[in-house]
Amino acid sequence: MILAGTAPSNDLISLDLATPQPIHVTSEQAAIAAQIDHTLLKPEATAADIRRICAEARQWRFCSVCVNPYWVSLVAEELQDSAVKVCSVVGFPLGAALPGIKLTEAANAMKDGAREIDMVLNVGELRGGNHDRVQDEIAMLASIVAPTGSLLKVILETALLSDEQKELACRICRQAGAHFVKTSTGFGPGGATVHDVSLMRRVVGPDMGVKASGGIRTLEDFRAMIAAGATRVGASASVAIVKAAEAGASA
Repeated sequence: MILAGTAPSNDLISLDLATPQPIHVTSEQAAIAAQIDHTLLKPEATAADIRRICAEARQWRFCSVCVNPYWVSLVAEELQDSAVKVCSVVGFPLGAALPGIKLTEAANAMKDGAREIDMVLNVGELRGGNHDRVQDEIAMLASIVAPTGSLLKVILETALLSDEQKELACRICRQAGAHFVKTSTGFGPGGATVHDVSLMRRVVGPDMGVKASGGIRTLEDFRAMIAAGATRVGASASVAIVKAAEAGASA
């Protein structure tokens, strides 16, 4: 919620939903927040946890709140009068669900209010050389996501792939109609790296999104990923990242 007429010309004031005190959001913090998917995918997350991250997303104006499919309807309810988008993962975290299950999961998530779908590709089929199956699955999801104006992001789980496989996965995603390629689930053996983000950007070119996710916990991490070519960052440490921007400006 913006309190009109109370902020400097380039800054924003957000209402802290947990306290009566307003939060001052600098223009730099707002620009950073607009590139972050505020994420909570832990299996132990409760409804109270989900409501908390939605409140944080409202305060800081994160691009989206990314949750498991079970929580999509609650997030949509909590964010219904805000500009923050609802994002759901599909085939998460292994990518080994049947294509029809992923399709149903995505369709249900969009019915519940999701406007961004982060699907995990079938890593085993990619590594095994069954590239047509990988592409067909992504294209199938794109066929129901794209016509609604929603975005499809494909998680590669880069820590399980060679550079050659990462490049191939990026080309497959582009050909299949995905809008983004994404590094990691955060549940694999490794997260986002500057090397991988740079590789992905080089392969997909300037017209496709690149999302860095997994292990991004500091403002320095965030800036490194953006500099490498990411256009979106998935993080659970989102609030700490934007707060650090204010601390850095003060210093």
